[in-house]
Amino acid sequence: MRFLDQATIKVKAGRGGNGCLSFRREKYVPKGGPDGGNGGHGGSVILQGNRGLLTLADFSHATLFSAEHGGNGRGKKQHGKQGEDAVIEVPCGTSVYDKESGSLLADIVEHHEQVCVALGGRGGRGNAHFANSIRKTPRFSEKGEPGQERGLQLELHLIADIGLLGVPNVGKSSLLAAISNAHPKIGSYPFTTLTPNLGVLETEERRVTVADLPGLVEKAHDDVGLGLRFLRHISRTKILLYVVDISLPTPEEVVEQWRTVQQECHTYDSALGNRPSVVVANKFDAAPSATHVQKVLDAFDGLEQPALTVSAWTGYGLADLSEALVSLAAQYTQTPASPGHRPDATKAGAGTLRHHAHEAEAVSIEPCPEGYRVRHHYLERIVQRYDFEQDEAVFRFNKLLKKHKVEEKLRENGAVPGETIMIGDVSFAFQPEGSYTPDAKG
Repeated sequence: MRFLDQATIKVKAGRGGNGCLSFRREKYVPKGGPDGGNGGHGGSVILQGNRGLLTLADFSHATLFSAEHGGNGRGKKQHGKQGEDAVIEVPCGTSVYDKESGSLLADIVEHHEQVCVALGGRGGRGNAHFANSIRKTPRFSEKGEPGQERGLQLELHLIADIGLLGVPNVGKSSLLAAISNAHPKIGSYPFTTLTPNLGVLETEERRVTVADLPGLVEKAHDDVGLGLRFLRHISRTKILLYVVDISLPTPEEVVEQWRTVQQECHTYDSALGNRPSVVVANKFDAAPSATHVQKVLDAFDGLEQPALTVSAWTGYGLADLSEALVSLAAQYTQTPASPGHRPDATKAGAGTLRHHAHEAEAVSIEPCPEGYRVRHHYLERIVQRYDFEQDEAVFRFNKLLKKHKVEEKLRENGAVPGETIMIGDVSFAFQPEGSYTPDAKG
C-alpha cells in the first residue's frame, strides 16, 4: 500500500429539510387547523479514528464527502427524515486543519474517536409549530438551513510504541526487519527509507509496534533532507530508539551521530527531551575492536544514556533488545500529544447539536460593491430560513428589521433610498419607512 501522510479533502454537510405549510383538510372537518410538519436536520460529516489504517492514501482520489440532506416536512404533522451522517475513517494520529484559516480543528488519536467537522443544517419548522392561542392559523413555515462546507487539510502523525531514529545508513531498516515482521527496503546507501515503515514485535505478553523513520540529517528542523515530513512522525512515538553505527573509526564519531539526531528532535519539539529513550549501537560485527566498543559504551554511560550493542546482520544482542523494548512499552502506554495544543473538538453525536446565533448581537453596517452589507449573525441566519414567497414571512422580516433598528443604522452610515442592501446572500432596496421585500437570491 502506498504511504501518504498528507491529504486535502472537502466536506459538505446535508441541508435541513423545509418545513411544511399545510392545513388539515378532511371530510366533516371544515376548519382544520395547521398541520405542517418540521423538516429533518441535515446529516453531519464526522471523522472517526481507525487503528487499522496506516496511511491517508485513500484520500488521493476520493476528495469530496457529503452527508445526506434532511427530508421535507409534510401535512398531517409528518416530520421529515433526519439526514444520515457521513462517517469518514482516518488513521489514528491524524491532525485536522481548516484549509482556509490553517487552524487546528481536531487531533484524532484513539480508535473510534469521533469529531464533527461539518455540522448539518437545521430543519425548517412547519406552520403547526407556530400555532398558539392567539395565532391559530399561521401561514408561515421555514426553509431548512444549508449544511456547513469547508476544506480540510489532513496530516498523519504516525503512532507507534517505538520509533527508530538515526542518520541515514546506520541500519535502522535492517534492525526493524530483524526484530519484527516488517519487510522494509534495505540498501547500503543513504535515504533507502523514504517513508516510515511499521513492524510488529510480538511476544507472549505483548504486541509492540515499531516504526522505522526516514534518516535524519543536520538542520532537518529547517526542512533539510526529508526534514519536517520525517519529524512530524516523531511527535506521537512513545519511546525513542536512537540507532548509531558503532563501526565508525572513533567513539567520538559514534556519539556525535546520537547528538546530531537528538538535537534535531529537540529543536523540532522540546517535549521530546522528556521522552524515554535508548541508544542502540548497531553493526557490532563490524566494530574495529572490543576496546572501541567499550569506549563507546562508557561514553554513553557518562552521558547517562542507556546503550545496547547489537548486530542486525548476525543477530547479536537482538534478544536482549527485544526484551528491553517490550519492558519499556509496558511502562509507557499513553500516546503523546502532537506539538501545539489539543483543540476542544466536537465529539460524536455532534450531528444533533446546532449553532445558535444570538439575537441580542449588535448590528453593524459595512460598505460593499453592491451598496451596504448588514452584519448580524441572527439576521443572516433568518434570511436563509424564511420563504419570502409567503406574505407572513415578509411581514416577520420587516418586524425584525425594525426591532434591530437596521434602518436607523443604514441612514447613519449614509445609505439613501433605492440603494442595494445585502443581508447574507439576500438583497433588497433601501426604502425608509417602507416595506421590504427581498430580491431573489443571487
